[in-house]
Amino acid sequence: MKKLISAAILAGLALVSLSLRPALADDAASPSRLDQVIKAGKLRICMTGDYKPFTYYRPDQSFEGMDVELGQALAKSLGVEAQFIKTTWSTLMNDFIAQCDIAMGGVSITLDRARTAAFSEPTMVDGKAPIIRCADKDKFRNFDMIDQPGTRAIVNPGGTNERFARARYKHATLMLHPDNVTIFQQIVDGRADVMVTDASETLWQSKLHPELCPVTPDQPLQFAEKAYLLPRGDVAFKAYVDTWLHLAKATGQYQQIFDKWLK
Repeated sequence: MKKLISAAILAGLALVSLSLRPALADDAASPSRLDQVIKAGKLRICMTGDYKPFTYYRPDQSFEGMDVELGQALAKSLGVEAQFIKTTWSTLMNDFIAQCDIAMGGVSITLDRARTAAFSEPTMVDGKAPIIRCADKDKFRNFDMIDQPGTRAIVNPGGTNERFARARYKHATLMLHPDNVTIFQQIVDGRADVMVTDASETLWQSKLHPELCPVTPDQPLQFAEKAYLLPRGDVAFKAYVDTWLHLAKATGQYQQIFDKWLK
């Protein structure tokens, strides 16, 4: 009986060993992006450059913003150079997969994106809020008053703003504007009445455009979180980014950069 039990155990161990070999071989054939970034000496960061205060593509073809500085800090922690690659919201996922190691710049966590890529731990909570001309504050005190016939609601295509607009507006006229940098000037100039975007952006744009006022940014129209887009299935790279983010928040580095751009 003992011989039979021993034989069965040995046979089971042999099967486990065989089942592990392909996985080990795959692991060896697919090194972590973490190793690749360190070997290459650069961290390729996709961002749109049209979403202040997180990312802005300057006329001199350089980037500035909160996530630009955080991306540089992440690269420095790895001992590599930060290389920023411009993309758009419509092409973000394809460009990220083809050209980048991480995507930053106010990226919202969505289930659609989670089907193709992974996310870091959330960087901040930031739901949707309207921004209007301050002269219309009494006219547009809440979303129900905004979503009426005759209201011109402007939105940039390809991201969560368009998704929100198409799902929530029932009566207002929806206007697509391809340039997220100049879209707020359309409201200032009276060519549109309102835009619903992330509450953090409404606060920032109201500083840039004193004519514009956020509508209840402290009571967002929906819950949302921002995070960094990462390669799916790369446990080591995600663990590093999450650890760096945790330490950046714990040491005050994250808050210092946050306050510079959002307070």
